[in-house]
Amino acid sequence: MRSSKPRAGGGGHVARKRFGQNFLVDRHYIERIVAAIDPRPDDNVVEIGPGLGALTGPLLERLERLTVIEIDRDLASRLASAYPAERLTLHTADALEFDFASLGSDLRVIGNLPYYISSPLLFLLAEHETVLRDATVMLQREVVERMAAAPATADYGRLSVTLQARFRVERLFVVPGGAFRPAPKVDSAVARLTPLREARPRLADERLFARIVAAAFGQRRKTLRNALRTLASEAELESAGIAPGARGETLSVADFVRLANALV
Repeated sequence: MRSSKPRAGGGGHVARKRFGQNFLVDRHYIERIVAAIDPRPDDNVVEIGPGLGALTGPLLERLERLTVIEIDRDLASRLASAYPAERLTLHTADALEFDFASLGSDLRVIGNLPYYISSPLLFLLAEHETVLRDATVMLQREVVERMAAAPATADYGRLSVTLQARFRVERLFVVPGGAFRPAPKVDSAVARLTPLREARPRLADERLFARIVAAAFGQRRKTLRNALRTLASEAELESAGIAPGARGETLSVADFVRLANALV
């Protein structure tokens, strides 16, 4: 028989700064997130950072089984005592070191991601795109704006290109700081990443593409002639249809793909 569920309000747990803990407590936004995910009973779902279980409980009301990854041992213990093992598979681990491929295919990722690991974790999910059906994540609003940014805008950068080369990125809605305890000083936003599958641009060398994108945005004021000096000559840039005097933020995802493939 199930024990009493962890309470979204905290139940005596003190948020730990080293884990970037801000717990979602607003029922309205909890319901909106679950509705956006719209899980089916047999979905293969993994929740990153369940914390006090604000989403865990509502998800288990609609799922036969849920996998969670929680780095905080105290919170993991609370979850283990609150839900039966045959319904909740608990991994006490750092999500940045977790092998998501071990959970099988058609994986649906959910998470209220701590701000300090959001970008590294998104890059990690990009590496596992082949096993993902989708990822619905809540992050700092500024990060979501960078994820979905268009070329030639201030928010467009390495994260934008890396994710948009693999996923359709949708910004769903904003979650104000007051929806959390403790309340962060910034707003959050929920985004959905859906793998492009057959629409994904073909890359001859994934690592080269990643190096080019990283170098292009390493120093935003540099022209591509200078930023990519060790990777491409002016002649090679021009041959790929890229102006050597342009800056990285002016190139579309397709431009970066074309350049990377031309340099293989």
